[in-house]
Amino acid sequence: MLRDFENQAIARQMNENFVNIKVDREERPDLDTIYMEAVQAMTGHGGWPMTVFLTPDGRPFFGGTYFPPDEGRGMISFPRLLTAIAQTYREQHDKVQESATQLQDFLRQSTALEPSRNEPNIGILDEAARNMATQFDRVNGGTQGAPKFPQPMNIEFLLRTYRRTGDSGMLGICELTLDKMANGGIYDQVGGGFHRYSVDDVWLVPHFEKMLYDNALLARTYLAAYQVTGKPLYRRVVEETLDYVLREMTSPEGAFYSTQDADSEGEEGKFYVWSPAEVLEVLGQEDGKLFNLLFDVTQRGNFEGQNILHLQRPLETVAGAAGIPVERLQDIVRTGREKLYEAREKRVHPGRDEKVLVGWNGLMLRALAEAASVLERDDYRQAALRNAEFVLGAMAQPSDGEGQPEGEIRLFRTYKGGRAHINAFAEDYAFYADGLISLYEATFEPRWIASARGLTATLLGHFWDSVNGGFFSTSDFHEELVARPKEIYDNAIPSANSVAAEALLRLYLLTAEADYERYALATMQPMLDVVGGAPTAFGRMLCALDFYLGQPVEVALIGEMWSGEMLEMLRAVWRPYAPNKVVAASSAGDEEAAQLVPLLAERPEVGGKATAYVCRNYICQAPTNSPQQVENALAGRLAVSEIEMTEI
Repeated sequence: MLRDFENQAIARQMNENFVNIKVDREERPDLDTIYMEAVQAMTGHGGWPMTVFLTPDGRPFFGGTYFPPDEGRGMISFPRLLTAIAQTYREQHDKVQESATQLQDFLRQSTALEPSRNEPNIGILDEAARNMATQFDRVNGGTQGAPKFPQPMNIEFLLRTYRRTGDSGMLGICELTLDKMANGGIYDQVGGGFHRYSVDDVWLVPHFEKMLYDNALLARTYLAAYQVTGKPLYRRVVEETLDYVLREMTSPEGAFYSTQDADSEGEEGKFYVWSPAEVLEVLGQEDGKLFNLLFDVTQRGNFEGQNILHLQRPLETVAGAAGIPVERLQDIVRTGREKLYEAREKRVHPGRDEKVLVGWNGLMLRALAEAASVLERDDYRQAALRNAEFVLGAMAQPSDGEGQPEGEIRLFRTYKGGRAHINAFAEDYAFYADGLISLYEATFEPRWIASARGLTATLLGHFWDSVNGGFFSTSDFHEELVARPKEIYDNAIPSANSVAAEALLRLYLLTAEADYERYALATMQPMLDVVGGAPTAFGRMLCALDFYLGQPVEVALIGEMWSGEMLEMLRAVWRPYAPNKVVAASSAGDEEAAQLVPLLAERPEVGGKATAYVCRNYICQAPTNSPQQVENALAGRLAVSEIEMTEI
């Protein structure tokens, strides 16, 4: 029964005529997918809030998005709709059942894609990159028009395209977009981290909610851009974003919370905006005036009479206009942000959704692990380790004995208040296995590869579509629904199929298990006809395809772990942007590591020094003790076949 519905009269009408169920779409993406697809079929569009009317067995027969409480603008009011639906259900029950059956048939058929006759080929990547570039806003970055959503997976694909082709235009698209976002109001200039999206076309006014998945995906994209360009701005954004997550979105046990609200004290954005007087009070007159000038803080304001901090002009321009050295203005910005953060901490904070979702935690796990490797931040490595230990402990389902094959790891989807529940979905297994592979590459502890394989065993054993290929969203031990959904599009988060395809390819290179590659290809195959023509809906799948076609490199490092020599080798591996690679390392003669990661097998240390083996398809060139040769090979400055054994 509804008790807290905003309009009590409507709540009473709902309680008198319907059994009302409120669904958290983050906890139950399966239901959200099914009923959103039904609403789109009925109305031609979708969105939230969403209202769907179901038969007692869960089949939809009518639905829509927002219904206003009162008549107007050609829209039926929600009270009148409720009356009509209740009357129709009572008086025309057969028609309701017929409509529900038709919709159910549609939903069950919608997951089947026609098999592609194409084989994976570079032409698909080229077509996708060209089509993606045509949608680019050449003034403000991102896609054309408003609202503007960050699209980190698409940017990652274009960075890969630049790495593959050398097309500077693709890099230019990425840099303009990343610069505009980092300097805009969508980025929290004081506390770090990204808001959900910008309501305008210049990245100024955001919807102030902060989502864990946005910040995980954007941190990885800025990290990749930092590897490509070396821009200090990109490194700063990565570190500020991850530091924000560890500071404000991490539980004492190491789990990552889901969201931070847009509102505080009943007003959207109140926590984040400033007046000129507030800045002057905190920073003083001289520094405050320069800070206000740089961040466009004015009496008029840019958001409901207040100001969202953003950078309109380069520091050099503002410093020149003010007649001060750039270094002086940089100091003002650095100390100003610190002081404003301290002052802002005294405000009423936005609410926080403290539920823990495995899939979203997997996205952040990979971001932290990769940043630990590239930026040499051991605190990120430790945070990633704590997260993995929590998820694989508190959120793992106990074995059900004979019904659960040996080697499988089963998870719950969500955790809050000491309770884990709801069977995990395909995205949870795919995202977290993917994160564990990166955690292995950041720590070289074999247990993380073993855990990734355990999650993958469950994914392959219980989510695989043996008829059409790819992964259903729900397992074969999930509760029975009106249809079994399958996500193929990369939206705000990547699809389970996209992440699974790349994770399987990475596992194949590390373990030499041919089945992993076979399943990855079967996952990508049904989408080969569509990804090139609709690339913005398949950004992460295109990255997986690029990984497969990009002649990925396997790097095996043998030597005293975490010694000075090994650290130099690791810097050489992680400094260049080389997305199509896997990395394994162990001390000489570590049989446990070699058993779990066969890439390390029969790789002796040469000359008593840290030794690198750079391979393709397990065919390795002569080992080398030279970090520079390894870096040159990964950066594309030296063909793998040109590596010789030197300095041995």
